[in-house]
Amino acid sequence: MTKQEYYTQVQILKKMAYSYYVLDEPIATDEQYDILYHQVLEFEKANPTLIDSSSPTQRVGDMPLESFSKNTHLERMWSLEDIFNNDDLIEWVQRIYKTHSHATFTCSPKFDGASLNLLYRGGKLISATTRGNGIEGELVTHNARTIQSIPLEIDYNDEIEIRGEVVIAKDDFERINQERLKENLSLFANPRNAAAGSLRQLDSKITAKRKLRFMPWGIGAGLIHFSSFYEALRKIESFGFAPIPFLSHCINKEEIEKTYHRLLSKRNDYPIMLDGMVIMLDEITSQQQLGWTIKSPRFACAYKFPAVEKSSKILSVTLQVGRTGIITPVAELEPVEIEGAMISRATLHNFSEIERKDIRLGDEVIIIRSGDVIPKIIKPLTHLRNGSQKPIIKPTHCPVCGEELLIEEIFIKCQNLSCEARVIESIIHFASKKALNIEGLGEKIVVQLFENSFVRNIKDIYDLKVEQLLTLDGWKQKRANNLIYAIQNTIGVELWRFINALGIEHIGEGASKKLAQNFGIGVFELELSTILSLDGFGEEMAYSLVEFNHANKMLIAELLRIIQPKVELLKVDSSNPFFNKSIVLTGTLSQPRDEVIKILESKGAKIASSVSKNTDFVICGEKAGSKLERAQTLGVKTLNEQEFLALMKS
Repeated sequence: MTKQEYYTQVQILKKMAYSYYVLDEPIATDEQYDILYHQVLEFEKANPTLIDSSSPTQRVGDMPLESFSKNTHLERMWSLEDIFNNDDLIEWVQRIYKTHSHATFTCSPKFDGASLNLLYRGGKLISATTRGNGIEGELVTHNARTIQSIPLEIDYNDEIEIRGEVVIAKDDFERINQERLKENLSLFANPRNAAAGSLRQLDSKITAKRKLRFMPWGIGAGLIHFSSFYEALRKIESFGFAPIPFLSHCINKEEIEKTYHRLLSKRNDYPIMLDGMVIMLDEITSQQQLGWTIKSPRFACAYKFPAVEKSSKILSVTLQVGRTGIITPVAELEPVEIEGAMISRATLHNFSEIERKDIRLGDEVIIIRSGDVIPKIIKPLTHLRNGSQKPIIKPTHCPVCGEELLIEEIFIKCQNLSCEARVIESIIHFASKKALNIEGLGEKIVVQLFENSFVRNIKDIYDLKVEQLLTLDGWKQKRANNLIYAIQNTIGVELWRFINALGIEHIGEGASKKLAQNFGIGVFELELSTILSLDGFGEEMAYSLVEFNHANKMLIAELLRIIQPKVELLKVDSSNPFFNKSIVLTGTLSQPRDEVIKILESKGAKIASSVSKNTDFVICGEKAGSKLERAQTLGVKTLNEQEFLALMKS
């Protein structure tokens, strides 16, 4: 094969792959594709310097990764406001019309999968990042390259973020679960979990086998170069991405409603799970003018499909004990399939709810599940009762430790701080991402450690030894070393994380940060009146903190001695130029971005991820992209890094 023949064969191979994987219209047999694929592969092995980076052979890497790294999106990936019915739609459209009376709208399906952000620069795929927290996610480029419906190159030279949903077709989901069943592996709960799990494989060869699809739905950085969102999506299709089904340009509410019901009617028959329709203000300049709330854009919403209802029978009720001691009744059901997931349990919330709905053992009940929402019981079908149903009895003693329960107006609580269930849940929370973030200390490991009497409270995890872990099933030297390292790595953690890790009822991440900044270590000695004087703290939060500190005085003191959390009291000079200012960062700075953000926050600045008319400064590093352009369009003051540092010194 000559060099020119090779490049011709690569183009033919790409066309075959696009027709098969994207259009679902094969133009060659599997045998023909395989023969050509191996011919191309043989040439590439013999001529590694001539390999075309867009060749289908380059999609799967050789070596698995050891871990995922974090990557920051150029533009934030926002959540959408949900609407559920025609009244909600009328209200949302009227809000748009108040300032943009001639607005038109783009409607597209809301796919039920895992969101992915693709960055192209100079026409080449540079990175693929999961949604994460919207600001940063996990870098999964090696896996994205295995998805045949993601082009490795596009005919577009400007920098652009193309966003979409990684999904698994319903048939492929069934096939994967059947294969896992044969291999005695745990089954995926639904196609979304299967897609997300497949995307987060360290070994891209596993991802490649899962038949993932990428369905585009939007643009992040680079959207400013378009005038119409509808035309922007059509442009994406022309790059070689999958066509967007049911994509519509609607001029009024009636057309939106008509498109929604047409999509809803196709929901069950469509090969990919859908859970609603995205409605987007079409004019890009109007989008920028409307801007964003703290959580979501004002110019878009998700018109959710009605929750799918099924009926099932309550076989029994089990009681779960949470870390704060609250007892939650859970209905054990005859298994029923809802939207691709097999449901056998549903929360009953609390006993007041059971009494209010008159739910009984043996009842046939209506269950709903919408998207990622935990299945819940709506009502019993009382007309189907035959006399065999029995009341669900309120417990008087903890199902785990046997201690007498405290019966409150709504909740029932176990007050035993040494209750096994409470301790396990407390340790799981203590190690969680938003707390001390101890990698490798998840629920199964905590239970294993507890059952082997290696831990009996939070403090015990700091006494763990590698030798102990090596006596447990499934543990080897590297895994044991990694866990001990992760535990020791929490020493010197920020105080707010320590407070949050304690799992104090009503005191979450935001409250923990505020307490740490204002009181430091003194937070554990506060009087009720002092806490109540803090903005945003009510009686429930204050009482909860005071009671926790009193009940756990010795444990807190011991943990403080071991962990020695880092205290950073908030001392802000309100005369500094960044105090109370909204600031956006863009481009590559000489210092790590996290460090710059910490410096700015210490000056009382508010860090935003997107530029709007309310932005005070945009700080620009090298290769500043669309955020700089938007700032210039809106007349927002921009600072290069030298100007920023000079202003800091002033």
